[in-house]
Amino acid sequence: MGTVPTGRKSLLLIGASRGLGYAMAEEFLKRDWDVVGTVRGTSSTRLHELSQRSPGRIEIQTLDITMPDQISALRSGLAARMFDMLFVNAGVTNNPQETIGEVATDEFIRVMVTNALSPMRVVETLCDLVTADGTIGVMSSGQGSVSINTVGKREVYRGSKAALNMFMRSFAARHCADRRSMVLMAPGWVRTELGGPEGRLSIEESIPNVVSTLLAIQGKPGLHYLDYLGKPVPW
Repeated sequence: MGTVPTGRKSLLLIGASRGLGYAMAEEFLKRDWDVVGTVRGTSSTRLHELSQRSPGRIEIQTLDITMPDQISALRSGLAARMFDMLFVNAGVTNNPQETIGEVATDEFIRVMVTNALSPMRVVETLCDLVTADGTIGVMSSGQGSVSINTVGKREVYRGSKAALNMFMRSFAARHCADRRSMVLMAPGWVRTELGGPEGRLSIEESIPNVVSTLLAIQGKPGLHYLDYLGKPVPW
């Protein structure tokens, strides 16, 4: 489905029904961007409510990123569109105390497929919908840093984000001549359903800064691994 040009920039936001993704959709609207956001299933979400409050600014698409056929269907449905930014916000966790030696194989696969494989499938499939000077971003974590892991814990989650970082680095290496900026975003430990109640930051403390950081790297080619304040995260 085509759209009438508005003069505003546009964001394709994968995973926008709740938590950090929803907050990003809301914040980009405040920055005068239009948003196409994805949700899983057909149930009404906070993003649907935001869409109703913002006529013509939010478009909702259905996507479960762990289903390759749904990623392909989304690509086909958006074939006539171009976006200034693609951002993939997706993630699950498991018992943070569970070590790699304890985790069940099925649980390991669930976390790795959702956090590492599926976001990259989305990037690989949808990257050509991003303008030549646009931005491709993925929600990573500071816990994906190998060098700053000095306490352990959340081992499976950490491993999935480290794998995501490596896969995104490989993608960037294959597109080294690309003028687009690419970013692995570490939003900080935020109090969400995923982050838990002990998170150091509120959504309001994290997401406006995340969005400012994403906007600040527009026009800066190459892969950036940054925290929510725009500071480089050690690999």
